[in-house]
Amino acid sequence: MTENSRQKKFYALNMFDVVDLEKYLAYFSRLPEVAPQYGGRMVAFGRFQDNVTGDVTPRQVLFLVEWESEEAFTSFRDDPELADLHPLREDGTASYVWQTFGGLDMSDPTAVSLDDVLAVLKP
Repeated sequence: MTENSRQKKFYALNMFDVVDLEKYLAYFSRLPEVAPQYGGRMVAFGRFQDNVTGDVTPRQVLFLVEWESEEAFTSFRDDPELADLHPLREDGTASYVWQTFGGLDMSDPTAVSLDDVLAVLKP
């Protein structure tokens, strides 16, 4: 087991269409302060460009958040203190896909062994 495998992360992949820019921006503007309090780090945010392969209905926006653990993500998602935050996301978007993945930090791919990769690939 490598050092990297001991630092497994939890990722939330968000893909959606924006239907109310004002509401979504009200949600998004709070994330840089709120997400780190729950162990979240915003990794990527981008606009759809091309469906290279696969039968997937495109969404306008991709947003990837790295969490310290599944528990950290769940704490963010379910905290009653944030009851006013999540409706802004829900009301500002449509066709929302929110998927979670356990995985490895790939910021240094040389630190990842094939055993680490196999641990992700094999259920």
